[in-house]
Amino acid sequence: FTWTMPIVFSPQDPKTLYFASQYLLRSTDAGMNWTAISPDLSRNDKSKQGTSGGPVSQDNASAEFYDLIYSIAPSPLAAGQIWVGTDDGLIHLTRDGGKTWANVTPKGMPEWAKVGIIEASHFDAGTAYAAVDAHKLDDFNPYVFVTRDYGKHWDRIDKGLSAPGYVNVVREDPVQKGLLYVGTELGAFVSLDDGKDWQPLQLNLPTTSVRDLVVKDGDLVAATHGRGFWILDDVSPLRELAAGASPNTDHLYAPRPAVRLHDQSSGNLPYESVGDNPPEGVILYYSLAAKPKQPFTIDITDSTGAVVRSFSSVEKPPKNPLPLEFPNEEEPKPEALEADAGMHQQVWDLRHDSPPAIKGAYTDSGGPVGLLVLPGSYTVTLKVNGKSYSQPLTVTADPRSHVRPEALQQQYGLMVKLDQAVREDHAAANTIVDVRRQLAAIQERFAGDPAAADIVSAAAALDAKLAPVLEPLYQYHAHAEEEQLNYPSDLNSQLSYLEESVDSADSAPTAQQGDMYVTLRGRLDKALADWKALSPDIAALNAEIQKAGYGPVQLAGGG
Repeated sequence: FTWTMPIVFSPQDPKTLYFASQYLLRSTDAGMNWTAISPDLSRNDKSKQGTSGGPVSQDNASAEFYDLIYSIAPSPLAAGQIWVGTDDGLIHLTRDGGKTWANVTPKGMPEWAKVGIIEASHFDAGTAYAAVDAHKLDDFNPYVFVTRDYGKHWDRIDKGLSAPGYVNVVREDPVQKGLLYVGTELGAFVSLDDGKDWQPLQLNLPTTSVRDLVVKDGDLVAATHGRGFWILDDVSPLRELAAGASPNTDHLYAPRPAVRLHDQSSGNLPYESVGDNPPEGVILYYSLAAKPKQPFTIDITDSTGAVVRSFSSVEKPPKNPLPLEFPNEEEPKPEALEADAGMHQQVWDLRHDSPPAIKGAYTDSGGPVGLLVLPGSYTVTLKVNGKSYSQPLTVTADPRSHVRPEALQQQYGLMVKLDQAVREDHAAANTIVDVRRQLAAIQERFAGDPAAADIVSAAAALDAKLAPVLEPLYQYHAHAEEEQLNYPSDLNSQLSYLEESVDSADSAPTAQQGDMYVTLRGRLDKALADWKALSPDIAALNAEIQKAGYGPVQLAGGG
């Protein structure tokens, strides 16, 4: 045995397990008993089987042994068909469960090169791929072989790969024929045409030795020699490209089904995450032939055709700008679709757009959230250069929750009401804050002008009336969590707290949550009525200002 030996389950029978030395071994009883089902399939060169090291420092770790089976590849299509490759440069095939074996070693393979991985095809029983490593022979060239006739003939398919990136692993995509992945000593590569050409699939993967690859649930997982695991989320765009889609056209790729999950970053997890999770929601991929001259959009609509979320290439202000009291911190970047030529991705978190924040407000609950959509069928549409490209999208329920659809409908119904309440609260608060700034500017501008004394007086009086109207809408005195002890939270935070509570799990709302909404809705209606009652005061002030030849107080932002 060598340092790392292959161990593989049968694709047809999960109780059949294969292991190897110079023989292929099989167990059908969880490893309690093993049977050799092959002769010695290596070169059996005794000079390569001694211990390494010398008389002073002996090494018998067996990592340097040769003449061993290094790769086992049972066919996923044909029971009893097994490919094996050795570390001394041989490939054998059995098609009858080990009763008879044929030496099918490629003629162009370097003698004594290691057959690191054999990949049996998912589409054709006679097809297999082999990754061959000859670097121990001072040959750092890449070697990838394919046979399409059960090993009678082999072809080299490593164009686009180059030394010193010798190949450790080759894998075939299990869904799209002709889509191949390889891991080399320098990173990851992909072929869209069954190995005729290769191109880097590096992205943010460090330049590192990729020792194994596997496609799992539509993701590509890489194991590196640095003992790291890296995952490329969602290879569906690569599958479309391999099926014939062109990356040099305007195109919307078909998104894979999305699972409706609640915010996984909140709450106390039972473990400490040491890696990056994929973004929550669904990744939407699109490509552009060239940078569009006009703005373009991606819209998501529900089964009724109603738009639930829209993304645009036109920059939008960040959803939750930083409070004014933190000018030195980096502001969130504006939201906009990437518009350069090439492929791009846009993450949709399966939520409606969140309500606009109150500029400068501190919300101790973390701020408003958008409505989480219900499980169902949706349509994604890219509108660019006067054309539309649509793809269906399925959103499925969290398989762990087992919640009734009616319960989710009830939850969604209350969240819609809360969303509306938050929007009304924020619209009124933003407008009042803006009006108060205008009033402060008026008082500063006309201070000391006897002719404008009435305007200054009226502005000050109106500001004094606005302050108590604004305070129930949001606690503008508090700028940090501890200040909530001195200035208790108001509707802004309380509505967000209730939203967070209702949205925290897949469940129908509790009676208490419903009662709390009614209470807060009543308080909000009272605050909005008090704000509306000041309309005559604003109109009167504007009349005085305009009489003096100046512009009126603007009610920007609604309310």
